Amino acid sequence: MTKVIVVGSGSAGATAARELARSGADVLVLEAGASFRPFMRNLTWTVPFRRMGLLFDVRVLGLLFRHLKISKTPEGLIRVRGYATGGCTSISYGCLVRAEEGFERIGLDLSPEFEELEREIGPTFVPRDQWRPMTRELFDAAERMGLSPQRMPKLVDLERCIACGLCGVGCKTGAKWDARRFLDQAVEAGAYLRLKSPVTRLLLRNDRVEGVEVRGSLGRERVEGDAVLLAAGALGTASILQASGFSQQGGAWGDIVLTLGGSFPGALAHQEIPMTWYAPRPGYILSPYIDWLAHFFHKPWRSVPIQNRVGLMIKLADQADGRLDSKGILHKAVTQQDQSRFQEALAEAERLFREAGVQGDLVAGLHSAGHWGGTVPLSKEDVSTMHPGFLPDNLWVGDLSLVPQAQGLPTLLTAASLGLKTARSMMNSGRWLNG
Repeated sequence: MTKVIVVGSGSAGATAARELARSGADVLVLEAGASFRPFMRNLTWTVPFRRMGLLFDVRVLGLLFRHLKISKTPEGLIRVRGYATGGCTSISYGCLVRAEEGFERIGLDLSPEFEELEREIGPTFVPRDQWRPMTRELFDAAERMGLSPQRMPKLVDLERCIACGLCGVGCKTGAKWDARRFLDQAVEAGAYLRLKSPVTRLLLRNDRVEGVEVRGSLGRERVEGDAVLLAAGALGTASILQASGFSQQGGAWGDIVLTLGGSFPGALAHQEIPMTWYAPRPGYILSPYIDWLAHFFHKPWRSVPIQNRVGLMIKLADQADGRLDSKGILHKAVTQQDQSRFQEALAEAERLFREAGVQGDLVAGLHSAGHWGGTVPLSKEDVSTMHPGFLPDNLWVGDLSLVPQAQGLPTLLTAASLGLKTARSMMNSGRWLNG
């Protein structure tokens, strides 16, 4: 039986592992983190620390929420990632949209995979009567302004959801879908899941991959396989490739987020499902959202009690210019072009707030990014096989690394669809088995 090593258990990795296991392959999933457990405590205990400014650095959150890894690039951009089973889906806000910007240019069509996964996962829409009044008013104001707002497809079981607003630290009721469901199904189909097994590099011989090197509690270990599928997120995948002697092929992008915050008495926006609607704009979206990073760590936000805080997220398709240096450190800034586009989006968000009746000071939050992609971009020539031509025949990439440009949209569905399409292309191609 063919042994396939899948690196990563997020949206792409879990989907690919399930497909490969159901196709008869002997699948080993290597996850760098531990089994995900949602944060169960109430956040009220943080209030005095926040008020006194003792929560002084965003990286402190990594100590409070052990499955949430937060770092900064040397240029100051906040990098967010999930480090556990389910990857970033476990800490996502459960949005399922088709992010496919630039796909036509390279001839990539994920429509069949989109449709299949949408049917299976079954996104829903949060009824308008479950929105907070200010969220409804912002939607209506966006309509009056001609912004064409639309309800966001959500991966939430409304009967189980308690509208705690804390999707980003894990759903404690199990109402939100995440990739652990596909991962469980992969295991049921025969896949083996190994936790706390970060892959450091590939084992190469005669232009073939023989397996991977894993860093464990007892040191470094060889794990052999007939083929390897990298789905460790664009930066994790790029880091493994770089450590194995491959150069980064494309610039990293992250769909940079910046939230404009305002105040409205009794808004209670933190006690509703986030991102219930969005307004698609050229290269970005606007969506109601509470920026918890800014709430905890951005000094200008401390004066507004959380019950009065309202926010509009700007998710921007940033320039794909991020690079890993020789030490594997990501260098990524908010470029001058990104800044200019953010200023336009902030002005639009301010007009929307004013149209909805939000008065007083409006304050922008912190730049952060968590949808990393672009480091192993597909070319037109690669799309038919879903296999980047510079890689050995039995080495594949199945995550957002393959997407050349930023999306400015939630990317969970796109990552899962890439994992599905790559796994099927992998099994349908005989050349990777010829050693």
